[in-house]
Amino acid sequence: MPDTASLRGFGVESDYRSDRSNMVEDFYLPALAASSSYDRAVGYFAASVIATLGQGVDDFAMRGGTMRIIASPYLELADLKEIEEGYELREVLKRAALRDLEQAVEDERAERGLGKLGRLVAEGRVDFKLAYVAERGRVGMYHEKIGVFRDGRDAVVFKGSANETRSGLVGNFEAIEVYRSWDPRDADRAARIRKDFEDLWHDRTATLRVVPFTEAAKVVIERSERATADRCDLDELPTGGAPIPTSHQQPTGVLSIPASLAVRDYQMEAVQNWFRNRCRGILRMATGTGKTLTALAAAAQLGSFLRRNDSSASLLTVVVAPYQHLVDQWAKDIARFGVTPIRAYESTRRWSSRAHNLLQNLALGGTHGGVIVTTNATFGGKPFQELLETYNGPLLLIADEAHNLGARHLRTQLPEKAQFRLGLSATPERWFDEEGTDALTSYFDDIVFEMGIGEAIRRGALCRYTYTPVLVELDTEEAELYAETSAKIAKLIAAGTDLRETADTDSPLGRLLKKRADIIGHARGKLEGVRAEIEKRRESGHQLIYCAEGRHPLLHEQGITGPRQIDQVMSMVGNDLHMTAARYTSETKRVDRQDILRRFDSNDLQVISSMRCLDEGVDVPASRTAYLLASSSNPRQFIQRRGRVLRRAPGKELADIVDFVVVPPAGGDAMQHETERRLLRRELARVEEFARLAENEAVTLDVLRPVRDRYGLFDI
Repeated sequence: MPDTASLRGFGVESDYRSDRSNMVEDFYLPALAASSSYDRAVGYFAASVIATLGQGVDDFAMRGGTMRIIASPYLELADLKEIEEGYELREVLKRAALRDLEQAVEDERAERGLGKLGRLVAEGRVDFKLAYVAERGRVGMYHEKIGVFRDGRDAVVFKGSANETRSGLVGNFEAIEVYRSWDPRDADRAARIRKDFEDLWHDRTATLRVVPFTEAAKVVIERSERATADRCDLDELPTGGAPIPTSHQQPTGVLSIPASLAVRDYQMEAVQNWFRNRCRGILRMATGTGKTLTALAAAAQLGSFLRRNDSSASLLTVVVAPYQHLVDQWAKDIARFGVTPIRAYESTRRWSSRAHNLLQNLALGGTHGGVIVTTNATFGGKPFQELLETYNGPLLLIADEAHNLGARHLRTQLPEKAQFRLGLSATPERWFDEEGTDALTSYFDDIVFEMGIGEAIRRGALCRYTYTPVLVELDTEEAELYAETSAKIAKLIAAGTDLRETADTDSPLGRLLKKRADIIGHARGKLEGVRAEIEKRRESGHQLIYCAEGRHPLLHEQGITGPRQIDQVMSMVGNDLHMTAARYTSETKRVDRQDILRRFDSNDLQVISSMRCLDEGVDVPASRTAYLLASSSNPRQFIQRRGRVLRRAPGKELADIVDFVVVPPAGGDAMQHETERRLLRRELARVEEFARLAENEAVTLDVLRPVRDRYGLFDI
């Protein structure tokens, strides 16, 4: 009887071809079962192949098997452009490979594969390297495909067309040639290919460069391992009057509330209210109170309800969020609920086929649920709208920061076929846009649950805070430009300009309003004020600085280019005060954003400077101090910014908010008295809102008393 535990024993053939053999069943699994090590160099490697090989990989790991994998990352046009512009080549390649792994997490098979790889990585028994062509300034993809199985005595070496992907093994038409080290006819070729691999691994191959990648990949792989484990330990929502308890055992693709999630009373109340309103409505919940988890609990409950009435019922959940980093954040939370969502953004080819497959599986009853998370931009685009048109089953639409979907170009894309609708926002009313606000309530229905910041603080969902307004005077030039701009605004309004144009920054009125807001946001006295405040906390960390966007309007008026406020702040904090700091803006790459937030959370970074990117949805619970240099009169912006710093974190009991409040120059005559009063009214409205709930309300109001007295503004 042949020894099937050795490579010689399982009857390896000289070649395998898709039309006459099953590459997984006939070759890969028997070879893994007989091997102690597996080396693979391939043009493209996908973690889904590990899930496809399933038990074979588990048995291989149990025996102490080791893997060495060399692959070439897929380079997009943006990557090639960075290389051309002189970016560090290795770093570009690593980011591309990490992006491939991040995309793999969106596929359930791939994530299971990453989970298995995670155990091998943790035990030091799998190692990754990246290969690329580097010759005469040319950068190309390594596209060779070779593999080596070894059992301690013999080797089985193969070469052929198959990539190390699930489709390469079971979906495509592939062929490989196999060489056995013990067969005299194959021995020379087997030895040569084994040497080729060793030369690759040790970076000895001319025109190719091979660099380590295991450490960079660990973060993604280990997170997938945890997510895979989490899905095996789900529990139901504590009832407490909640509409439908979630089942412990869930069908594939169905959201289930994890046992580790402590659902608060107010979150259960929000879910109940939404159910009572026929699963439609808006949750108006303060930033930091857990809107995301509340929405996912509601989606899990809805799925349970549908299956209780029909065991074969399915539910597609579509989550729409403003930005890519919020989609990624949602995806992590959804994974806690037992489902790996499809992330739909950037290139359509990255998500379209998987999304269409999901909808087909739902229609055929192959799965009972699924989640797609997308950005506002992708949601409003033709490919995503056409995708939704093909689906006729139960559909739940969840809109994060729902006020954004009231914009004219998005509200017309909201699917009427969605029977279930849930909007989330701390501030659902659109600023100076009644039509957009009405469109939102017409689609999602009314607010069914509300929790403001005051109640959230009282209930312990948000932490307490102190508020320090710092008065900053406009200088003479700024005061003159402010008065001139205000006069032009008043003239347009007096001429009957439609006030709806206030929301349109491209209209004459909208441009003037933005210019006036920029004068306040960029007031030059703020830099001196923020330096004095930061110096008081120079040894502390977890500090956020919200800067004004763009440049000072006076620079434009004078036709010169000058530094942005954020550049001046970064220079002051880093160069002058010698504090560790990073900027978090729209220009910050996604992989760098994750690293910045991680370092900030661990206090490796003392300060993050931002403009708008931290306004909506980004979790920075470790933040203790926020400096508000940008003074928007839009309540949504300052409410969001306050909410960022009030999130609870271990050991955090109190937050500090330092707000730079612009006032007219003392004794100046550039601004007319009524213009000065209007400026102060806008600024003091924000101060009143912040002071009202602060621990030091009385002290705060005393700071403003002289200014109120000067302009007779005690009515605010």
